Amino acid sequence: MRPILIPAYIKKYTDNSSISPDDVRKAYQKISGGEPEISIVMPAYNEESTIVPTLASLCNNIVSRSVEIVVVNNNSKDRTEELVKACGIKCVLETTQGITPARNTGLSHARGKYILNADADTIYPQYWIEEMTKPLINDPKVAITYGIFSFIPIGATGRVTYFFYEYLAEFTRFYNKHFKTEAVNVYGFNSGFRRDQGLAVDSFNHPPGSNEDGYLALKLVKKGFGRMYRVSVPRAIVWTTDRRIQIDGGLWKAIIKRFKRVFIK
Repeated sequence: MRPILIPAYIKKYTDNSSISPDDVRKAYQKISGGEPEISIVMPAYNEESTIVPTLASLCNNIVSRSVEIVVVNNNSKDRTEELVKACGIKCVLETTQGITPARNTGLSHARGKYILNADADTIYPQYWIEEMTKPLINDPKVAITYGIFSFIPIGATGRVTYFFYEYLAEFTRFYNKHFKTEAVNVYGFNSGFRRDQGLAVDSFNHPPGSNEDGYLALKLVKKGFGRMYRVSVPRAIVWTTDRRIQIDGGLWKAIIKRFKRVFIK
């Protein structure tokens, strides 16, 4: 069951003024240390307005294994890198612009056995790390995990409207899984895989006309590493801003675009 309203434990991270890099640094020290078992890789381009609360939400996760976070600065012109380093988190530079080279660079710098993909404008619940890695740890037949997400409105569209839109989107994901390919349901800001297997299939590289995240899932399955696994427990729902929908021209245009992509192409 999806929440209609933004939960309080998520909402506290949307108020940037209440979170400082020092708060993030202290929280990060509690989940990191020693050789990491889990690496969270996060590309970032001009994310100074969202990067600190995003990192805070990750660093306040309840997790039983050592975690590292690797942020890839993809030529940011703002204070993104400065803020990441102030949080005590590793920040590497990738000068080739684009999400694919940024994710590949992050993967090459990661040390953990398990890789989780995150984005810098998303808030992660406190059990996200645990729930996204659990299937990979417990079942060798799972090659990649992917989760579900809800929207944090930054435009004129309200949260209640997005609640109904998210259930409409669930129908298209069901259609994709059973009649097209499940790989298109995998998003780069909410997925995980084993590091050595990701490297074995040439990382996030993909042919023109495909996306880096879904194509990685496809490669892992075709290589025989296992199946895709959807993490659907409510406590693992991530919350991302609706800026991509705003870029597409608003909710109705986004609905039409999704419909054409699923049922016409």
